[in-house]
Amino acid sequence: MKQAQPNLLFIMSDDHASHAMSCYGSRINETPNIDRIAHEGMRFDNCFCTNSICSPSRAAILSGTYNHLNGVKSIHDRFDGRQPNVAKMLKANGYQTAIIGKWHLGHGQEADPTGFDHWSVVPDQGEYHDPMFLEMGEPKRFKGYVTDLITDFSLNWLEQRDDTQPFMLMCHHKAPHRPWEPAEKYKDLYEDIDIPEPATFYDDYETRSQAAKEAKMRIDRDLKDEEDLKGLPPEDLSPVEQKRWRYQRYIKDYLRCVASIDESVGRLLDYLEAEGLAENTLVIYTSDQGFFLGDHGWYDKRFMYEESLRMPFVVRYPAMIQPGSITSSMALNVDFPCTFLDLAGIDIPEDMQGVSLRKILEGETPENWRTSMYYRYWMHLDKHHEVYSHYGIRTERYKLIYYYAEALGTTGSVEENRPPEWELFDLHEDPYELNNVYGQEKYRDITVKLKQELRQLQLQVLDEPVEEIG
Repeated sequence: MKQAQPNLLFIMSDDHASHAMSCYGSRINETPNIDRIAHEGMRFDNCFCTNSICSPSRAAILSGTYNHLNGVKSIHDRFDGRQPNVAKMLKANGYQTAIIGKWHLGHGQEADPTGFDHWSVVPDQGEYHDPMFLEMGEPKRFKGYVTDLITDFSLNWLEQRDDTQPFMLMCHHKAPHRPWEPAEKYKDLYEDIDIPEPATFYDDYETRSQAAKEAKMRIDRDLKDEEDLKGLPPEDLSPVEQKRWRYQRYIKDYLRCVASIDESVGRLLDYLEAEGLAENTLVIYTSDQGFFLGDHGWYDKRFMYEESLRMPFVVRYPAMIQPGSITSSMALNVDFPCTFLDLAGIDIPEDMQGVSLRKILEGETPENWRTSMYYRYWMHLDKHHEVYSHYGIRTERYKLIYYYAEALGTTGSVEENRPPEWELFDLHEDPYELNNVYGQEKYRDITVKLKQELRQLQLQVLDEPVEEIG
């Protein structure tokens, strides 16, 4: 007999950009198992995070609220587990709940996972090889590769669950987070080929803000030889050749880590099918944000540029979703918990700031669906990447970014303010965001409208705007 409430399998990696998935048209790798979810379900082409950094995105996904409300503005903030979260709500309505893998929202007292019948998470960023896990708070070290172990533990929990109840399992991978250490079985993958360089690999930031020029995320300058690249480049290379060499070392290890994740996804999908659970299980694959894969000459994320802002989001639910569906409707990470609750038949709390994606999954976009989104990055000049604090608006065609460049309400930031700056991109004319058109006469009227809409979005999500200077 079919369950009234669907099972929920939420698979999330860390820093896996959509343009490193073949279902999104990747030029650099194949992800056949993640593609299965997209081909048998729906691919979202415009899913965005509200703050492109690990802990804040995870807090938004649990709480359905923006970071100024859930208290996690930076990677140094702890998630207060006494506040509502989607796991608590599902558990209170008959779901078995578990989270296995990366947590990265603090440990001890109020910061440990709450609302889960079972949790086994890696401390902080976790380790790739022979990692430590905190299993219901007890530290345990295991032999093996972290992606394989997270998958093993997830399958074990599924095997041992009470099969009379629906479940929500959050399988959170550490990979492919820096420093990109692949499993032994994939260590030679791509060894004999050159990975194509992105179109913006040689970006010179000519028209853009000082924020773009100062960021410490450059392939040719900021990657660490031993930790990130696992060795020194040959001495006889020119600067351009050295940049290319560094990119190949970086991107191949990144993609090798992705290969393990794709294998993991396949194991989980095979289990659901073997156990007769596939029809009534909502399966999601996503990442906590995007990532620069040499785009603009960078690695990492943080900026509001497309490669960082965009989240992969593919969903399979045979009971509802037409196979091979693709949507351009705008989705946000704060929508995820609202969608879970809606599909489970649970009322969505009024203080959740997302919207259920149910109608879109059913194949129709509501008439009043959002056409713009609000973003805010708080960690001004963190010591490792030195990205300016900023907020902005993305519509279907335009992106307006305001680098207010102040350390407001975050910990671990350098208290050194910079002159504020604006960037405006016409995404139809300039999809790679190379040409900042802020201040140009042609865009004067749209700039005024975007600033007004930006203020409206801030008021809507209860955020405090920073006053313009100049």
